[in-house]
Amino acid sequence: MPRPVKRSVTLAGHRTSITLEEEFWDALNDIAQERNQSVSSIICELDEARALGDELASGLSSAVRLFVLQTFRDRIERAGPLQNQPEGDTP
Repeated sequence: MPRPVKRSVTLAGHRTSITLEEEFWDALNDIAQERNQSVSSIICELDEARALGDELASGLSSAVRLFVLQTFRDRIERAGPLQNQPEGDTP
């Protein structure tokens, strides 16, 4: 199992670190590129939402993981039903 990777980001003028598995960092980079945003700006938005009480999770690392998960779930939902799925199988 891969080890989590700790990276530093600046939020509201102060440095903090976030620990995520490399796969989440990669996914977050992909999302940032698609949105023409920096990873830091996405993390800042998530941190601000937590400060306003839109609690995605108790910790910032968890909030980032849930954001990545929700982003990909939204993509699947927009794509519609899975095609060529054998009968009796559920997504």
